[in-house]
Amino acid sequence: MKVTFCTRNYGTLSGGHNTWLCRVLPYLRHRGVESRVLCFTSSSDEACPTVHSLRETGFSCTVLSEEEKKYTEEQLRWVIEQLLEDPPDVFVLNAVIPAAYYAARWVRDAGIPTVGICHIGASHILYPGLVDEFVFGSADYQVSTLVCVSKYLERNVLERRPEKISVRNIPCGVAIPEAVAENANGRLRLAYVGRLAEVGKRISEVTHALCRVVREIPGTEALIFGDGPARPVVEQILRQEGAGLPVHLVGFVENDQIQKRLLECHVLVLLSDWEGLPVSVMEGMACGLVSIGLRGAPGVTELIVDDVTGLLVGDRGDEFVAAVRRLRKDPALWRRLAASARTEAKAEHSLEACAARWQNLFEEAVNKGGPRKPLRVPWRPNLPPVHPALADLDNRVPPPREQFLRFGRRVVTRLRFQYPSIFGSQ
Repeated sequence: MKVTFCTRNYGTLSGGHNTWLCRVLPYLRHRGVESRVLCFTSSSDEACPTVHSLRETGFSCTVLSEEEKKYTEEQLRWVIEQLLEDPPDVFVLNAVIPAAYYAARWVRDAGIPTVGICHIGASHILYPGLVDEFVFGSADYQVSTLVCVSKYLERNVLERRPEKISVRNIPCGVAIPEAVAENANGRLRLAYVGRLAEVGKRISEVTHALCRVVREIPGTEALIFGDGPARPVVEQILRQEGAGLPVHLVGFVENDQIQKRLLECHVLVLLSDWEGLPVSVMEGMACGLVSIGLRGAPGVTELIVDDVTGLLVGDRGDEFVAAVRRLRKDPALWRRLAASARTEAKAEHSLEACAARWQNLFEEAVNKGGPRKPLRVPWRPNLPPVHPALADLDNRVPPPREQFLRFGRRVVTRLRFQYPSIFGSQ
């Protein structure tokens, strides 16, 4: 079976969805699924983590720079042209890319099942656009199946009673290393893993919280793994508040190295307002770390069961500090929670189990699919209006009048430069 995935990677911002993709494809390959990836990037630089990781493990990864093709219509045509070269049995959309989701209409018309994956939380700015447009929007542009990575996301969709579309819950999976974290020297090392972003992640507050912990609780230290738009803010906080404290910004770490780094830690800190299903927490659980998250945070609480697989707190201040202090003073508590978390990861979130569920979905989708037809590339696709939630990602070709006005302005500018006397310039 051949499956083509479409994803997006900006610079060093890989994201949990791409970390999962890079890790699950080898397991799918062992099950007879031949995978290919189309990757949108923000520039012509192909040295982004996702592309590098996929190619290192022998997968075909074709890159489109959004600087090269900036309009949705031409990106849509590019996706279909790539699929024409080697038509897959299933087309999977691993990121919210409007052009690829719109292209899925012509893919589905050719008898190829299309599968969207919802990795983002219901509070994410892109979530309404994804669901309104490609699950509950025009039937022409609905995907065949929507996979939600968490149960709460699946419930959110099912409550709206989708028609003629299958909705499934398949959590992301993680590799289970043979080694396990050990708290041998009595020190407690905390780790944050993820994008350095304010929306959802609240990385500034998390950085302040980590500085406070290592300042107030002897024998603790903290590491921040990741990169993102809020990195300058994190660096400034560490210079001003973390100077001389054992809290460090490590920066980006390759997908195949993060578990090695986590095995040197003891506590995974993720104090996000919400997540889809946090891969970083699953990574921590697999390595035998105790995770601390916010009570009531959607997605997070599907993995962190308070006092069972981790600790839940009510804020990033006093309650968070108190939770770390408990773990620091009570090694037996840390060992119990860490063992429970690893057991849960093995049982429910291994990559083997994840790959098996995806293989079953692919086989089911192909068996239910209609007759195959030739793929065609639409020259002038008549797309629905831009959904407000997708406006930053859905850059349409300007209408003819605007194109004409732009052309006219360029001509006048050139004439003004070449013949200044005509326009009264000296």
